[in-house]
Amino acid sequence: MTATTPERYQAPQGGWRDPRSFVDPDVWERQIALLVRDQPWDTVMAERCFGQAIAYLITAMEKHGQRLEIGCGPLIDRAVHGFILDTRNYRDFCAKYFNGEFLHHVPEIAFKVDGSVQKTAHVVAGNGFEVDWSLWEADYAKCTPCAPGTDCH
Repeated sequence: MTATTPERYQAPQGGWRDPRSFVDPDVWERQIALLVRDQPWDTVMAERCFGQAIAYLITAMEKHGQRLEIGCGPLIDRAVHGFILDTRNYRDFCAKYFNGEFLHHVPEIAFKVDGSVQKTAHVVAGNGFEVDWSLWEADYAKCTPCAPGTDCH
C-alpha cells in the first residue's frame, strides 16, 4: 500500500491477506459509501481506511485473549466505528470471524501515550496484512484509548 513498508514486513509466501476477502462485496461497497457520506473522504481514502479497519479487526479477533492491548488511532477508528454502527453487518462479520461471538469496542476516555498505535500496526503486519503505514503513522502520537489490561479494540 505504501513504499515505506519496513523491510521486515515483506509479503508472506502466498501474498498478503486481503481485507476484502473478509467482507461481502455488497457490504464493502456499502461501508465505502457510508464513509464517503459521513467523513471528509473520497472513495480512495475510504477504501484505504476501511481496508485497514478490517485488517485490524480480524487481527484483534485472532489475537484475542493475548492481552496485547492493541488499538488503532483515531483515523482508522473512524472506519471501525462506521462499521460498528452498521450493526447487522458488523454483527454478522463478528459471528463469522469471531466464533459466533461479538467483538466489543471498549474505549477509555483519555488517549494513552504509550506507543500502542505503532505497536498495533506491527501486530497487524505480523498477522499477514499489508499495513498502509502512512495512515497508522498519522496517529502514532494519539495512542488508542483501549482500556489497559484488556483485549478491547
